[in-house]
Amino acid sequence: MPELPEVEVVRRGLERWVSGRTVEGVDVLHPRATRRHLAGAEDFARRLEGRRIGPARRRGKYLWLPLDGAAEAVLAHLGMSGQLLVQPVGAPDEKHLRIRLRFEDGEGTELRFVDQRTFGGLSLHGAAPGAADGLPDVIAHIAPDPLDPAFDAELFHAALRRRRTTVKRALLDQSLISGVGNIYADEALWRSRLHYDRPTATLTRPRTTELLGHIRDVMNDALAAGGTSFDSLYVNVNGESGYFSRSLDAYGREDEPCRRCGAPIRRRPWMNRSSYFCPRCQRPPVIRRAAGRSAPARPAPAASGPRRSG
Repeated sequence: MPELPEVEVVRRGLERWVSGRTVEGVDVLHPRATRRHLAGAEDFARRLEGRRIGPARRRGKYLWLPLDGAAEAVLAHLGMSGQLLVQPVGAPDEKHLRIRLRFEDGEGTELRFVDQRTFGGLSLHGAAPGAADGLPDVIAHIAPDPLDPAFDAELFHAALRRRRTTVKRALLDQSLISGVGNIYADEALWRSRLHYDRPTATLTRPRTTELLGHIRDVMNDALAAGGTSFDSLYVNVNGESGYFSRSLDAYGREDEPCRRCGAPIRRRPWMNRSSYFCPRCQRPPVIRRAAGRSAPARPAPAASGPRRSG
């Protein structure tokens, strides 16, 4: 699933090309693309006709398009392969085109939702109570992301200390901090010299502050590069790929030298994903034995083949 930088790149494209336009009609070409709209595809299409789209919004990995003053919104879930593309009217349909939004203004472009694996989709939801930006109620539980001015670093640190978990698990918990997935967690942990299995209870406030700084830095660096694209599935609204993959320090670099110390980057299986880290810069946590002695955690055997996951 795309992470914060990739979704933000799409949001910016929607802001430029779609916000402020009025929907003339909607074609749902595959019912699975609207399965999260419980009233069905026909209801989804009917309720969007004649609606004006407001400023595109995002929280973490989710983006939405408020409608007519933000009382309702179209929520976009990109899943593993979803794309929101702005295409000229009359351009050939993509092989995996699922939904088409046509507009009244005659500007000659339309919005298309393309999804090869059909894990994503569009749905219409009411706004969460008190949400001035039209935040859909179904994602109101998602925490602010680290680039959001509303993100509270003190609350985040306190939550980390309370959780009996490890630092990478915490970073991927969207109720604690949103927008961070497997790629940017590995990158921020490499920059912070933290092992992915470091217990969160051992993080001091300065260490948490440092980690948050690296999360923000790596995400801003990725945004400047258009996000991370490993294949043609991750593109902006114009169909262009990002190129931050060229600047990754840890993720996907198994056996390549660490850019900081030269040791080979390692990969370990982790929660049906992979974790990439430097064994020299990111020392594993120490496990306390019952007799009082201590020993470093033993790494699991390496798995084969890199894998992208959000």
